[in-house]
Amino acid sequence: MSIFLGLVIIAALLALAYAAINFYSVKRLEEGTDRMKEIAKEIRLGANTFINYEYKVVAMIGAIIAAVLAIVISWQGACAFIIGAVMSASAGYVGMKIATYANVRVTNTARKTKKLSDTLKVAYKGGSVMGLCVAGFALLGIFLVYLVFGYGLGQIGDYAKFAQDASAAEEHFKNFIGLEAPFSMTISCYALGCSVIAMFNRVGGGIYTKAADMGADLVGKTEAHLPEDDPRNPATIADNVGDNVGDVAGLGADLLESYVGAIMSAAILACELFSRASSFNADNSPVYPYGASILEKLLLFPIAFAACGLIACVIGIASTLIRKKLSDNPHMELNVSTWVSAGVTALFGLGLSYYFFSSDSASLPGIGFKLGWISPWVAAVLGVAAGIIIGAIAEYYTSYDYKPTKKLANASVDGAALTITEGLALGMKSCMAPCFVLGAAIFGAYLVGGLYGISCAAIGMLSFVATTVSVDTYGPISDNAGGIAEMSYLDEDVRTITDTLDSVGNTTAAIGKGFAIGSAAFATLAMMNSYLYSFTDSSVAAGSIGLNILKPLTLAGAVVGAALPFFFSGMLIEAVAKAAQQMVEEVRRQFREIKGLLEGKVLPDTKTCIAISSQGALKEMRVPALTALIFPVFAGFLFGAEFVGGILLGATISSIMLAIFTGNAGGAWDNGKKYIETGAIKGHGKGSPAHDAAVVGDTVGDPLKDTVGPSLDILIKIMSTISLVAVAVFSKYNLLEWIESMF
Repeated sequence: MSIFLGLVIIAALLALAYAAINFYSVKRLEEGTDRMKEIAKEIRLGANTFINYEYKVVAMIGAIIAAVLAIVISWQGACAFIIGAVMSASAGYVGMKIATYANVRVTNTARKTKKLSDTLKVAYKGGSVMGLCVAGFALLGIFLVYLVFGYGLGQIGDYAKFAQDASAAEEHFKNFIGLEAPFSMTISCYALGCSVIAMFNRVGGGIYTKAADMGADLVGKTEAHLPEDDPRNPATIADNVGDNVGDVAGLGADLLESYVGAIMSAAILACELFSRASSFNADNSPVYPYGASILEKLLLFPIAFAACGLIACVIGIASTLIRKKLSDNPHMELNVSTWVSAGVTALFGLGLSYYFFSSDSASLPGIGFKLGWISPWVAAVLGVAAGIIIGAIAEYYTSYDYKPTKKLANASVDGAALTITEGLALGMKSCMAPCFVLGAAIFGAYLVGGLYGISCAAIGMLSFVATTVSVDTYGPISDNAGGIAEMSYLDEDVRTITDTLDSVGNTTAAIGKGFAIGSAAFATLAMMNSYLYSFTDSSVAAGSIGLNILKPLTLAGAVVGAALPFFFSGMLIEAVAKAAQQMVEEVRRQFREIKGLLEGKVLPDTKTCIAISSQGALKEMRVPALTALIFPVFAGFLFGAEFVGGILLGATISSIMLAIFTGNAGGAWDNGKKYIETGAIKGHGKGSPAHDAAVVGDTVGDPLKDTVGPSLDILIKIMSTISLVAVAVFSKYNLLEWIESMF
């Protein structure tokens, strides 16, 4: 099986090498005029300053978490946590770097060639660096954890003893304070490291970008009636910086965490399933005739499938970028890249499933594989299909090519109130179909592959994440390119090209958010089963483990958990509003006090606006992010494991609804505004009252789609991961149990 660890490192290095080639290929392109270079430099400097300081804050928090893990869990877990944090931070940093280099080069390509197809290629090549780094760094970290701790230090080998004798490895798994710390705990800590970086990147970047965006829109557009990204607007540079720190670095860390969570949930579940006493007969002989061999296959299959998916993504991305000429239909070109990646992944996965499990037909029913060796592949395909369908539903509700967004745009003719009302209705209605698809996929995956099949569905949904992120990242790069074009006083046809690309980017972003929340639901459910196994006595059979929602303590936890995403979302919206309010006041001050600014005779003070967004984001991000980390642990030490189980269940369900609602409503408001800007509604173009109303709707949707929605899928995964890591402690030591022991 060591050959598949080799496959993982080959896939990771191949992706990172291709990312490096594309990085330097983009960087070699010309930046354009002196004005374009100056603006790009300001954006780059602002993004670098913010992310460097953010990473210093996160590094201090991460060091504290690593120290606690080393003391309470194991030093192996602490090291895995650090590896996960470094890999996630690296992906976000490299992705942000290429975005700040690619934006101006996209603008210059549009300026020089006047061709949509050539400009698309540069934007997508820049986005591919982020996508390839997300999957490449994630698999590189997984490879290190498996190689060093799984095989090098023998943590996977410990289960071989377990396969022969249920009690042989029990003491070997325990740390120095008597708590179990097997390989499943080590890989949980790796996932936690990725989750911590993702949470701070998403929350901090989301607050930054939306505070600047709202300030620029509310004053620049609706009050001063300036065009999008007008150079007279002091907040435009901060807005463009925000695209890079929020929609690129934050997005990368977010989907890397989803990717890792999906893979690790399968591996963790395999470990927990194998640790059940039901794996043994009455005479203590293993039920599975290939005991340890089956476990190793279950542990390696997820990472091997992900490696095959990454290789498929390299093929899918290259199939678009190596072509000399692309069409002028960016949506079609991006879809082709995605479909090639998904199709090749499915083909590779079928061969992999046969190779891994075809020789173990006698053992597979005990694992829950109802269709034999093909079961994990069918479950993965269900995940792929669910992701594509959810993405298509998101596109239907958010693209102005379809009725819902057109109807929303037409509502703007009658004022901002109806725009907001129509958007709320659209977002709420859009929840039903994706949840139905998710429910069907979860149940189908369970039918064919048991609990392990649910994890395989999550892996399938994110197996071509490199392409998904590449397509998603191309959006903010194009958005930045349009801003640079406007601020550099370039011809209108340049802005037309970048706006066309940006409009498609809004839809791809909504699709990406659908994939993220869908995979989060799958991965969280799998981790929740592992969570239940972690505090249930090992003598209880796997099939008998469950969470009784009718128990008062569990039900109370579910009610509290369902409220938590709303509380978390409220904190995020309030944080954006605070920072945006400061931005609005500053923009108004500059318009009022800087003589000649509105006439275009002098340039605005952009550095003050960048400082406001940076300080606001760094100040406001800490409480929401730390709440997600601390709340389940604090609740566990108060009321125990069953209460936290209820919290996880309630939070997962309400987060799925909220994330879909906020993502689709916000995306529709944004594209509704763009629909009006295209002149599609006669007599109601840019600068009209209808456009002003649409801008208000877009502003309301900004913190929903780019701060709240993306952060919710991280919320449920980080809560599940931290609970899984900490349950070994609070299941034995909690206030409620201590009080009950006194009576």
